[in-house]
Amino acid sequence: MPAAPLPPLPTSIVGSLPQPDWLIDRDRLAHRFPPRVRAAELWRIPPELLAGAQDDATLLAIRSQEEAGLDVVTDGEIRRESYSNHFATALSGVDVDHPGSILNRSGKPIPVPRVVGDIGRPAPVQADDVRFLRAHTDRTVKMTVPGPFTMAQQAQDEHYRDGRALALAYADVVRAEIADLFAAGADVVQIDEPWLQARPEVARQYGAEAVTRAVEGAPGPVHLHLCFGYAAMVSERPEGYSFLPELADTPVDTVAVETAQSHLDPATLRPLRGKGIALGVLDLSTPEVETPEVVADRVRRALDDVDVDRLVLTSDCGLKYLPRESAAGKMRSLALAAQLVRAEL
Repeated sequence: MPAAPLPPLPTSIVGSLPQPDWLIDRDRLAHRFPPRVRAAELWRIPPELLAGAQDDATLLAIRSQEEAGLDVVTDGEIRRESYSNHFATALSGVDVDHPGSILNRSGKPIPVPRVVGDIGRPAPVQADDVRFLRAHTDRTVKMTVPGPFTMAQQAQDEHYRDGRALALAYADVVRAEIADLFAAGADVVQIDEPWLQARPEVARQYGAEAVTRAVEGAPGPVHLHLCFGYAAMVSERPEGYSFLPELADTPVDTVAVETAQSHLDPATLRPLRGKGIALGVLDLSTPEVETPEVVADRVRRALDDVDVDRLVLTSDCGLKYLPRESAAGKMRSLALAAQLVRAEL
């Protein structure tokens, strides 16, 4: 089905939606950091029935976005235990059965893929996911993939022994995946790069280079999501991004930032004039559903600092850890807020 034309101020979520309790152990999921290696123990469905159950839950995620009135829909990342491990553990050159360990952005040791050979991508990882999404909606569709810098920071490198070389190797497989996602029917591809913010000193050395290598030559618009971490895991927010102007010279089409929970000063976004901005205006630190008027006010305060004709309205981060009814309510408020602001413009 072809995608319908987008209105001004199109609405979308960053990527993830809450998975149903019948599919995944949500309590267990919520009481651990997002897994970087496989976490098959989280699924409630036996392996031989899991793919079909994930399809059913993905259809629910698609319909929930349509019913809320969103203009751009994702697959809700329903098939993933975390935003990054689904892709990162499908690559060659990593040993996920004998993981390594790093300190996560909260300073806690977590198991991660151990890089023991050249990073490769034996086959497209998410192309079938895009085909499923494209077949079940007539709206604009977006697929997300972890970014190269973030994956390099979430691995224990025993092969390249050079952070830049590892990030560029990940960039090559992300670039190939992006091409396959567009070929499979994606209208937008988003790379998730929260560790550009978490490790700004390292990011300034080669983060923009890795992003550029991954995105250059993409056959469609690529967004880059930059955040302060899941609100369910990282409660404290800094006053601003420590890595943002550096993205101005990269070939990403749109930069997705969070502003609701962090109360980010919109003036911070001025160095990105000329790029699209996906403005996070849903606070995910609370299940309370904001009114459309509250969300609209968060949009209005940024209008003088962004290119309005390239502005997308979105959530601060993934909605994965919210109660399902809260996620649905927040998406409806987002869609209604967009209508309010469109009428004023």
